[in-house]
Amino acid sequence: MKQYVVDAFTEKVFAGNPAAVCVLDKWLDDRTMQNIAIENNLSETAFAVKEGKAFHLRWFTPGGEVELCGHATLATAYVITRFVEPELKIVAFDTLSGRLTVEKQDDLLMMNFPSFQLKPIPITEQMIRALGVKPVEAHYGADMVCVLEDEEQIRNVHPNQDLIRRMDGVCFHITAPGREYDCVTRSFAPKCNVAEDPVCGRGHCHVIPYWASRTGKTEFTAYQASARGGILYCSYAGERTILRGKAALFAEAEIFV
Repeated sequence: MKQYVVDAFTEKVFAGNPAAVCVLDKWLDDRTMQNIAIENNLSETAFAVKEGKAFHLRWFTPGGEVELCGHATLATAYVITRFVEPELKIVAFDTLSGRLTVEKQDDLLMMNFPSFQLKPIPITEQMIRALGVKPVEAHYGADMVCVLEDEEQIRNVHPNQDLIRRMDGVCFHITAPGREYDCVTRSFAPKCNVAEDPVCGRGHCHVIPYWASRTGKTEFTAYQASARGGILYCSYAGERTILRGKAALFAEAEIFV
């Protein structure tokens, strides 16, 4: 079985967010897919099967299956449009989050994702202890989002993973205005056995709606301030968030299962 490893939201390897991608003729059982994700030990392993004109897409972290993942969707679209069906310009995916589409635009891949609607929540002592700094605001959608004062605070956070694990939401995101970019963000997912997600598309489906409501803008160049770093070109369209990014192939491998 062929597996690709693609660095998403970057134009060069050793940056962005690596995802493993397996495009299958038929489904493996769930336990085998979970074991492959554990063996890969990346933040996400994606599995896709062609069903009609669309691909059924599933995402597994080392800690279990999730309902939405941006970087692994971009990586899967990259593999399909480069190796599987290079004539495709638009790839349709059926997922736990509904129909998602990815359109090839020269060297960019444009993803059409659902927006998460946030509601403000009180800042708690647990948040302050988890981050080592008091957030300016806190919000909740499907994940937790804490807004910090500036990019320096974002970069200097050394989170308490145990405290983050106990909070609501699948992931925990921190965001602030950037110096060179419209916003900078970091994302943590200890519940999925991922200490820090290098670049999180799911997270930007939370933070872009926030920054749109805060600034009145609809177009954003966003930076994920992890150790690997990554750039996302984002548009806010109400119920949908558009994410654009590049990708680079790191490896091809054969899995013997």
